[in-house]
Amino acid sequence: MNLDINKLQETLCSLMCAEVNIKPKNGKLLFIETPFYFADGDPYQIYIKEMPGGIIRLTDMGHTMMHLSYDNDIDKFREGTRGKIFDQIKAETFIDEDNGEFFIDTPVENLGFNIFRLGQALTKINDLTFLNRARAESTFYEDLQEQLFKVVGEEKVKKDYYFDEMDNARDYPIDYRIEGKYAPIFLFGIPNRDKARLTTIVLERLNNSKADFESLLIFSDQGSIPKQDLARLSNAGGEMIASLDAETDFSRKLLRKINPN
Repeated sequence: MNLDINKLQETLCSLMCAEVNIKPKNGKLLFIETPFYFADGDPYQIYIKEMPGGIIRLTDMGHTMMHLSYDNDIDKFREGTRGKIFDQIKAETFIDEDNGEFFIDTPVENLGFNIFRLGQALTKINDLTFLNRARAESTFYEDLQEQLFKVVGEEKVKKDYYFDEMDNARDYPIDYRIEGKYAPIFLFGIPNRDKARLTTIVLERLNNSKADFESLLIFSDQGSIPKQDLARLSNAGGEMIASLDAETDFSRKLLRKINPN
């Protein structure tokens, strides 16, 4: 290798020093400018706070969660799959939290390392918002159930229902059964192509069994389902909601079908 390691080291240090600056904030805090930014262009808020015993605290002063709360329900970050990932991030990056404030206590000599460690942690926490946008399969079902219970109430919903009058009913699960005005509502969540195909088969079996029901099909992203699979599902029947993000459409279509009693 012909690279000059010392020269590379000097170049790297000069570039990183240019990206990280410390400015007085007030009598108790110093603000650290870093190359870390939220998706909307706002910089991360990272501060230095002097602590007893020669220790300094790197802290976001609760700004990260406040910033994310503008467009997200941050309570969900502590629930279900998101909650597990949230706790894993804190454990992996060795950051502490106090009521939404993320911080690391560090000696001065480890300051640089821990600035980037805190920045890495805040970036991973920020990335939890992509679970809302991409809606990974695991969180899709959690979100579907939460929204369903919000609209009709948990006591009116039977989860993992089987139509026992059909042969081999246990091979054809129905995500949710809700009492409808004129017939039971069978609700299916569809996060991917495989579930779309399975739902088509279940609906066809129900129709062949002369089952009396109405169906409601909730997609994570209807546009991600191949056209042929979507066409077969449509032929099998069922009113569709293109995305779980369409909360008004979900509520309107479901309430129109359910038994008010």
